[in-house]
Amino acid sequence: MSLLQPYFQQCPTAFTPAVSVPAPCLSFYISVSKRSVISCCSSQSQTTVINGKLDSRIFDRDEIRLGLPSKGRMAADTLDLLKDCQLSIKQVNPRQYVARIPQLSNLEVWFQRPKDIVRKLLSGDLDLGIVGFDTVSEYGQGNEDLIIVHDALEYGDCRLSLAIPKYGIFENINSLKELAQMPQWTVEKPLRVATGFSYLVPKFMKENGLKHVIFSTADGALEAAPAMGIADAILDLVSSGTTLRENNLKEIEGGVVLESQAVLVASRKALIQRKGALDTTHEILERFEAHLRALGQFTVTANMRGRSAEEVAERVLSQPSLSGLQGPTVSPVFRKHDGKVAADYYAIVICVPKKALYKSVQQLRAIGGSGVLISPLTYIFDEETPRWRELLSKLGL
Repeated sequence: MSLLQPYFQQCPTAFTPAVSVPAPCLSFYISVSKRSVISCCSSQSQTTVINGKLDSRIFDRDEIRLGLPSKGRMAADTLDLLKDCQLSIKQVNPRQYVARIPQLSNLEVWFQRPKDIVRKLLSGDLDLGIVGFDTVSEYGQGNEDLIIVHDALEYGDCRLSLAIPKYGIFENINSLKELAQMPQWTVEKPLRVATGFSYLVPKFMKENGLKHVIFSTADGALEAAPAMGIADAILDLVSSGTTLRENNLKEIEGGVVLESQAVLVASRKALIQRKGALDTTHEILERFEAHLRALGQFTVTANMRGRSAEEVAERVLSQPSLSGLQGPTVSPVFRKHDGKVAADYYAIVICVPKKALYKSVQQLRAIGGSGVLISPLTYIFDEETPRWRELLSKLGL
């Protein structure tokens, strides 16, 4: 098999005599027998037909299903996030594809390939999923049933970007506009682009005025394609850009299709129709929001001499880095002096981002703070999660 396979291959379709079965995918293999099986080859999901009726186990299930990546860095980072949110996965056998989260009693976890998570959300086999935004965009193809519940889980950062050689006819090409205006690209000799994104990339090229383009898929690393002379450019996911530079490739202005990171995605139908799905989504979302908001934040506690809590608070608020989330908490510190209990010191508590931590400590000392204690934050729960309001609005609730 060659490194590149020209054009995009759609899933092969093989039909036996006409059988009308409603299903979410475009092509099927249908085996007609006493117990017929219909399987969608694009999603690798399976729906069973018994005596001409759809098996109710698929459509009448009570469990809520969450799809998680089964392998790779995205899988490891997803499990870490869940663990940090007190939602550890309980898996009896590491080889099994089904697991549980004890804190969410009515939830099943299914480990799947990222693209299959999106496909099974659309088919109704999953209700929730965690995948990269690029995967949702590519395999969801703008389907309105997919709803992004949380768009920034803070890992899996990358971008889908166009890269061209630094040498030859591309040496002085530094923007997508310049690439589109090159006279070399004609109907007879189009720009050859190697990519694994058969939906997003052709759409992007068309929207940006590149008319004469041919696309190829690759089995291995795309970065080798231009050097081997079997593609003029590549369009792939880029993290640091190191691999591109090592292969004498460069990104160009206007060549980024989208920015991506891990997201929590859901089926609109499941959230509205499946019992308990919306409540479970609410809990997961609140846990994620509380933990992610606390990342990089520290609680700073210090003692400060003062005549009153108001006077101390005024001194603290005079410093720009000491306002905290909503303002400082000021409490009296009671001491026994000459046989009497008095409050001539006050304890202040503020929340400070990591990047401003040392500066905040300096400002506290400058206004009389002492005994400064610092501890990392684990969760910050809002009165109401902003993304929850957004989700209800998207659902029309």
